[in-house]
Amino acid sequence: QVQLAESGGGLVQAGGSLTLSCTASRNIYSPTAMGWYRQAPGKQRELVAAILGGGITNYADSVRGRFNISRDKRLTTVTLQMNNLKPEDTGVYYCNFKNPWGDSWGQGTQVTVSS
Repeated sequence: QVQLAESGGGLVQAGGSLTLSCTASRNIYSPTAMGWYRQAPGKQRELVAAILGGGITNYADSVRGRFNISRDKRLTTVTLQMNNLKPEDTGVYYCNFKNPWGDSWGQGTQVTVSS
């Protein structure tokens, strides 16, 4: 079982920026998607951004233009640059790696945006 380690969460004022990183304990062969989800209190977990196997990126409408997702060439680290943060971006952010044999989740990192 691959382990995913997240870092970079914290408290920031509205309009500020944070960068989240997620690194796998080993290479995940043939990843079909590497991405970030978030869960706000009382809400379901939702996709924030993902990079698909061919490098195509996918963003939630609420973050498009403000967030940028990238990955390293070894396909072991995915990074989410979050700019112009809003209070509604508050939640626990989870990274997720998928391949044809299943998927793995990180433990989650808290992002809190104050107004």
